Amino acid sequence: MPRAGLDAAAVVAAGAALADEIGFAELTMGRLAEQVGVRTPSLYKHVAGQDDLTRRIAALALAEVAEAVGAAVQGLAGRDALAAAAAAFRDFVVAHPGRYAATIGIRPTGPDDPVVLAGLRVLAAFQSVLAGYGIAPAEADHALRTVRSALHGFAILQASGGFQWSADVDESFAWLVDLLDRGLRGAGGQPVVSTAATASSAPGTRA
Repeated sequence: MPRAGLDAAAVVAAGAALADEIGFAELTMGRLAEQVGVRTPSLYKHVAGQDDLTRRIAALALAEVAEAVGAAVQGLAGRDALAAAAAAFRDFVVAHPGRYAATIGIRPTGPDDPVVLAGLRVLAAFQSVLAGYGIAPAEADHALRTVRSALHGFAILQASGGFQWSADVDESFAWLVDLLDRGLRGAGGQPVVSTAATASSAPGTRA
C-alpha cells in the first residue's frame, strides 16, 4: 500500500485484515507498519497506538457483524430469523476470527464510543430476532446472553479448528439452532415443537 494512500480508515482496515491472517494476539504496530509499507512511527499519524488500533478494529468488526446479521434477518421471524442470524454471525466469525477477537472484553469509554454504537446495532439485530418469541422484558437480557454465548462458543471453536470428530459441522450447527429455538419458544410460553435439525435449515453456514 503506497504511503500516500494511508489514512485512519485504511490503517484500521489493514490491521483488521492482518489480525484475521495472523491472529489478533500477534497484531502489533510494528507488524502492521511492515504490512502497509511504512515505518512504525508513521502509523501514529493515523492511530494513537495499539489500544486505539484495537478499539477501532473492534468497532469495525461490530459494525460488520451488525450489517451481516441485520441484512440476514430482513423479512424473517421466529426460527427462520434465528437460523439466518446464527448463520450470518457464524460465517463472520469463521471468516474474520482476528478482528472478531478484538471485540471480546473491550470496555466502552462513553455513550458516544464507536464500539458502543456498533455494539448497539448488533444488539438491535438480535433483539429483532427475539421479538418473535414473546420473551418477557425481564428475561430479555438472559435470552440474549444465552444466544450470544451459544453462537460465540460454536463459532470460535470452529474458527480455531476445535471440531475434529467426523460428524458434519453444519448438522451440529443446525442442532444448536434447533435447541435454541425450542428453548426460546419455551421461555416465551409458546408451544415447543421439535424441528428436524438438518444442515439445510441453516442456509449459508458451510465454512
